[in-house]
Amino acid sequence: MELLFGRFLNTDGKSKICSKHCFCFPTGLIGDNWQMQVDLIEKGVCIKAFSTATPFYLLSDRGILTLAHDWYRGFDLAMERERGLSDREDHMHVVTFEVKLEVGETLTIIASTNSDNLVNGEIALQTQRDRETKLLEAWYSSYTLNSFSNVQPQLAPDWIKHLVLAADQFIVDRPELDNGKTIIAGYHWFSDWGRDTMISLSGLTLATGRPEIARSILLTFAQYLDRGMLPNRFPDIGETPEYNTVDATLWYFEAIRAYHAATGDDQLLYQIFPALEEVIDWHCKGTRYNIHLDSDGLIYAGETGVQLTWMDAKIGDWVVTPRIGKPVEINALWYCALATMSMIAQKIGKPHNRYEKLADRARIGFQQFWNSSTGYCYDVLNADDKADCNDDTLRPNQIFAVSLPISPLLTQLQQKSIVEACGRSLLTSYGLRSLSSNHPDYCGHYGGNSYQRDSVYHQGTVWGWLIGGFVRSHLRVYQNPEQAHALLQPMSNHLKAGGLGSLSEIFDGDAPMRLRGCIAQAWTVASVLQAWMFIEQESKNTN
Repeated sequence: MELLFGRFLNTDGKSKICSKHCFCFPTGLIGDNWQMQVDLIEKGVCIKAFSTATPFYLLSDRGILTLAHDWYRGFDLAMERERGLSDREDHMHVVTFEVKLEVGETLTIIASTNSDNLVNGEIALQTQRDRETKLLEAWYSSYTLNSFSNVQPQLAPDWIKHLVLAADQFIVDRPELDNGKTIIAGYHWFSDWGRDTMISLSGLTLATGRPEIARSILLTFAQYLDRGMLPNRFPDIGETPEYNTVDATLWYFEAIRAYHAATGDDQLLYQIFPALEEVIDWHCKGTRYNIHLDSDGLIYAGETGVQLTWMDAKIGDWVVTPRIGKPVEINALWYCALATMSMIAQKIGKPHNRYEKLADRARIGFQQFWNSSTGYCYDVLNADDKADCNDDTLRPNQIFAVSLPISPLLTQLQQKSIVEACGRSLLTSYGLRSLSSNHPDYCGHYGGNSYQRDSVYHQGTVWGWLIGGFVRSHLRVYQNPEQAHALLQPMSNHLKAGGLGSLSEIFDGDAPMRLRGCIAQAWTVASVLQAWMFIEQESKNTN
């Protein structure tokens, strides 16, 4: 923790004593004799769990301070118990601040592990406000970017401005790289993941007017390409990258396309083109986990015991949704990646015919996904490595065949039919269900221990990030910006319901669709913000 503020405001018209602002620290279950070191410092205290521990500072801008060292045993943690985790915890009361507030006065509390942050509370608060102002000013100027040239962010509703600020929390430094940036997938459990980063990149950086960060991240990840693949889990220092993902690399192409559309930065294309050529070559000849280009122009991926798509829950040796074969969103992304390669090659004067031919084959092959009997796409072709087995389960993955910039579907009628099917069976206020509620494997409640949670993670659980793809698809099909905005509106209320000022990872599939998972998720924030910008841009283009 770097810095936290607690501000108390007296507004009820009466003077009052803000007594017993007691600060307790969770420690897990501990023995009776643990004595922490609690020392008085100017305006507060410094706490150390043991002599070499990182110090923790608590300060107040006023008031009477009373030290304490009182243990409160056996706090009951209901949510942890529901999640199958340890559900008891001991807390230690270390200090009480006692302050008398007059009407309209405020009290500031600072909590920090960084001694550099031990400054006057008002100055620290103003520093944070100045940073937020700069972030919004950068966003306001983003209308000059090519892809958002018709958008006027200054006129955006307040909740969208909150999302611009929320986007910043996911962008962090990579300490082993000079000025290297990466994206934290979600708080409070995730680190940086290749798939999440590439899906989130445009919404967190380009849509907020920070293309230089997008550029840095694209170049950073290029250093970790191996056998045509990006890591699924970005490695910590000294660790070996994990490459068990088929879609992270394909989303990488889409992030590059979006970056160039927003900036016109040809120099990046020159820098990154050789690496992208290798990616296409590896996919054509085959790489890890049986990922390869099949004779019909489509990408086949998967082998027993490995989870490769974003539906990646695995419990021991059990892959819950293996999706071995030719997944629909993977091949929609493959088609767009080839179209992007053709564009890049032409832009920098390289041969492009090969990529055009591969894209044509992919689009022709993609027509196999259309299931005329259901009116929507198969989720996986050649499922479980069976040539005559196509999985007709209604899942949200096909929405990307409509929402991506270039659709591999032949007709707009097919696109509309997909939007309608997803709207009927998958759409909720906060995203799309990961499985139709009519399916026998559907589960509308996400909870329980790790086995119970992971087994339903993609079996009906609502994913917030999917609302962006659906909204973009809906707008493309119906050309109704007002309806598209209405589909996003519930997320404005959710900003106050979970992690304040941010958007959650997942929700129950059944009403009341209780929030679950991470309280702040990068790709949820990114997809909603990007969808709003897309609506604004498209509505201006049609006027």
